[in-house]
Amino acid sequence: MIKWLPLPLYLMLLLLLLAGCSGKPDTGPDEVKWDRDACERCRMVLSDRNHSAQIRIFPAEKKRSKLIKFDDIGCAVIWLEEQPWKSDPKTEIWVTDRQGRGWLDARKANYIKGDVTPMEYGLGAQEAPAEGSLDFAQAKAHIFEVEKRFNLHGVDLLKRLEERQQNTESEHSHTHPAGETQ
Repeated sequence: MIKWLPLPLYLMLLLLLLAGCSGKPDTGPDEVKWDRDACERCRMVLSDRNHSAQIRIFPAEKKRSKLIKFDDIGCAVIWLEEQPWKSDPKTEIWVTDRQGRGWLDARKANYIKGDVTPMEYGLGAQEAPAEGSLDFAQAKAHIFEVEKRFNLHGVDLLKRLEERQQNTESEHSHTHPAGETQ
């Protein structure tokens, strides 16, 4: 003879089953909270829907993957280069299509130079190859060259800002004889 369970117990079991199946995906890109999520490298908010990136890593000590968001593919590539899992084949890199067509696998995308991007690396990703487009290896080389030339995030930037501030302060602190103006 089969015993019937009370309805509340069935509902409780159903809720537990559904809760176990929900959660964030463990692969691929995830939803971005535009104008609220911040870039892991430069801390700018992600607002350009055509030039953002995400990296999904699989830390050995964790059961689930971790997703990191970036405002520019340049920030993602340089950040990843400094990580111990940079060569892990499970690491996923995603970039938004430059024409707003969703997320692309960054390693398979084609990159077009000359786009106006949040951190001025100038690369827009698209699925289809085009004349003069770069593959991922060439795009990485371009990003490192831009970073080397302009050091967009480095200590040199902080030094340049401090020097500019000191120069501005020294220009305004000069004393002039009465009646003279700058």
